[in-house]
Amino acid sequence: MPIGYAIPVALIAFCTAVAVIGPRPPHTRPSYWGYWVTFQINEQPFLPLYVLVAISALALAQGDVDSLGGGIVFAVALLTAAGLFALVRRALATGPALRRALAEGGIELTLARRPWAHILLAPFTVRRRDVALVRNLSYGDAGRANLLDVYHRHDRPPGAPVLVFFHGGGFRLGSKNREARALLNHLAAQGWVCVNANYRLAPAAHYPEHHIDGKKVIAWVRAHAAEYGGDPRTIVVSGTSAGAHMASMIALTPNDPAFQPGFEEADTSVAAVVAFSGYYGRLDGPGSSPLDRLGDAPPFLVVHGANDSLSLVEDTRDFVSRLREKSKSPIVYAELPGGQHAFDLFFYLRYSYVIEAVAAFGAGIARRASAVD
Repeated sequence: MPIGYAIPVALIAFCTAVAVIGPRPPHTRPSYWGYWVTFQINEQPFLPLYVLVAISALALAQGDVDSLGGGIVFAVALLTAAGLFALVRRALATGPALRRALAEGGIELTLARRPWAHILLAPFTVRRRDVALVRNLSYGDAGRANLLDVYHRHDRPPGAPVLVFFHGGGFRLGSKNREARALLNHLAAQGWVCVNANYRLAPAAHYPEHHIDGKKVIAWVRAHAAEYGGDPRTIVVSGTSAGAHMASMIALTPNDPAFQPGFEEADTSVAAVVAFSGYYGRLDGPGSSPLDRLGDAPPFLVVHGANDSLSLVEDTRDFVSRLREKSKSPIVYAELPGGQHAFDLFFYLRYSYVIEAVAAFGAGIARRASAVD
């Protein structure tokens, strides 16, 4: 088999093997190389499978597998395909894991049939025709770092719950144009109003400036949500990785003037939190971690991949355990079998289940708010 076949097969085989093996317990520190090697294959195993099928079919048609080297490469391709199917099987276990976790919080999750055409053929397509996107609205004076997007259904049904999302990136990189867009479009199509916000990043900004921006977003949403059909009384704050840190801090420091300089009178409380792949450690000394702010909290849905290479699942388990000790509200924790960091970039198989779970959790929060009213 020509070397042109062997190189992509070997590369896919290596990445697949690392993804299948995953981090070995105890997982004590982040593995950046493990993340970059595996996250795309782990969350979207179908694309490399298509490549292997195409290479193998071409090699068979040209008779390249008859040689010893060609036969070895072909065998490696078959073993790699088996590994990719193992990753798919893990992803399929996400639905039952989420259903069990939500049931423990008193929320029923009825799983629909998978939209296989979307998952297999168009995973990078996240926009929906029934959703309007209003881009680059300013909520502060920090230029592009203080811009947000609003997703809403074209007919703007009134009284809609609101989801506010903050991107990840270790407080140093990222933007509102990256994670969770499939989720935001899905919820908006169901009648939600969704907000996706930038915030100031290091090295230009430092703690607590990121979190001050997050509070400004909540204040902006409470003032403007009704313009898009949103109910400012039902705000769910969410985020991935560093964004989960921000979402948690916002929820655990309601109306704290230390995070609201110049807008101390604004109501920045939220109804619930949805945290993905969160980092919950300190940023700059005491008080800069959600663990430093534990107390009675709104309901949380915490979602973390069991094979996350960047934000350690052990740290999230500790955060959830300690938050449950302090809060009277439901703290729902879902650990995704085989899940890697950044599982929410596109419409992947695993993420399709997570989107349904967030919708069910959010519906439960909206019902709870209506019952209180």
